[in-house]
Amino acid sequence: MLAVWAALLAAAVASAVGVVYARHESRRLFVELSALEAARDELNIDFGRLQLEQATWADANRIEKIARGELGMDFPAPTATRVVRR
Repeated sequence: MLAVWAALLAAAVASAVGVVYARHESRRLFVELSALEAARDELNIDFGRLQLEQATWADANRIEKIARGELGMDFPAPTATRVVRR
């Protein structure tokens, strides 16, 4: 009879330790998930800023202004344009 009680006590202690470990692991993983979600949100914000910056730098009016002003480029005259047909 004593062996049965000892086995039941050991099973109860093992079960309690298992529950404590599972809760601890669950909390640890939740903290890690929260940190990863925060990092994801920061990366999404940075990505949005980079998309806006790229759109600004690639604006056609800006490129044309730089081509005309800094590089001295201009559209060719109609007489300087040739159409090549096959």
